[in-house]
Amino acid sequence: MAQPLLFTPMELRGVTLKNRAVVAPMHQYAAVRGFATDWHLMNAGRYAAGGAGLVIVESTKVERRGCGTVGDLGIWEDGHIPGHARIVEFIRTHGAVAGLQIGHSGRKARRFRPWEGGRPLVNGPGIEDWEGWELVAPSAINSPESDPTPRALTRDEIPAVIERWGQAARRANAAGYQVLEVHAAHGYLIHQFLSPFSNRRNDDYGGSELNRMRFCIEVVESVRAHWPAEKPLFVRFSVDDDAGWDPDQSVRLARLLKPKGVDVIDCSSGGMRGAPVVSAGPITYGYQVPYAAKLRREAEIMSMAVGLIVHADQAEGILQRGEADLIALARELLYNPNWPMDAAQKLGVDAEFALVPPPQSYWLEKRARQVKELVPSTFREKLGA
Repeated sequence: MAQPLLFTPMELRGVTLKNRAVVAPMHQYAAVRGFATDWHLMNAGRYAAGGAGLVIVESTKVERRGCGTVGDLGIWEDGHIPGHARIVEFIRTHGAVAGLQIGHSGRKARRFRPWEGGRPLVNGPGIEDWEGWELVAPSAINSPESDPTPRALTRDEIPAVIERWGQAARRANAAGYQVLEVHAAHGYLIHQFLSPFSNRRNDDYGGSELNRMRFCIEVVESVRAHWPAEKPLFVRFSVDDDAGWDPDQSVRLARLLKPKGVDVIDCSSGGMRGAPVVSAGPITYGYQVPYAAKLRREAEIMSMAVGLIVHADQAEGILQRGEADLIALARELLYNPNWPMDAAQKLGVDAEFALVPPPQSYWLEKRARQVKELVPSTFREKLGA
């Protein structure tokens, strides 16, 4: 059979992905004062060892006050670089490309971890810099109304915030990351500037559509100024936020970002009134794929699909129909970190289990060769069915 697109290598600038299965960035809330821990090494490493082409490490904050929780990963100081470099080296050693998402929570900062309730944090033991952990946003608007009201960034403050994104890109490069993603989705700071729901400014960063896009565009310019030309740059959008930012505006923004050096739009949704966007229809397999298809078609830019992509044939079909260029998985990889290896077997490729490291591939190939009738536990068919 022809090689599935999912397992066809892909070149992005000077970087080659061995396949198009991408580990989406997933918050772990396991850092200590922004520093990576062994949890991060294990979490990213298991996906690299599972056969993914690209592993994107979770949203990592460009400044301290941008942290969503006490456990957010950071890259706002040079001291954070060695912890990231350790993760990068492990990912590379096991055959995957290491990527990093950088972000800023804005008014959604300073909260308890989700499994602790996710509500606004209160000052207490273990929080060393409460006053410095300030909630900032484009406008002094809280949402929901029960949340604390953020302080609106002044016009004079904005260039320094933008520069922090550039410095984060510099540090990401120093750590060895090969792909960088700017987080402009899910109700966080850049998205707060984009959406009229959260941006009520009357200066050149608010009001008109182009003015609301200005912060995002200038962040991308700052990042590209510090991120090597041979390394790809992604941007994650909430293509539709059900609060005034919609797919057509996302297309227009993508068209502006492409000549600034953006290679791929990672197409998600929601974050302002909630997530995911429910007005677009039922939440089912691949419910966000139409966003990736629209951006790819109308903005003429590569796109990455994400959102309840669970099965190998489902992922392959998205690529075959030209709806996206890359497939990102998140919670399904929490369920099965070896999903890329598993998908390759289901699509009839990689009989040698070459996607995974030798301590795995040797034993798996030997078992498959010796026991011809074996049906792995993740296959839909059952013995005796």
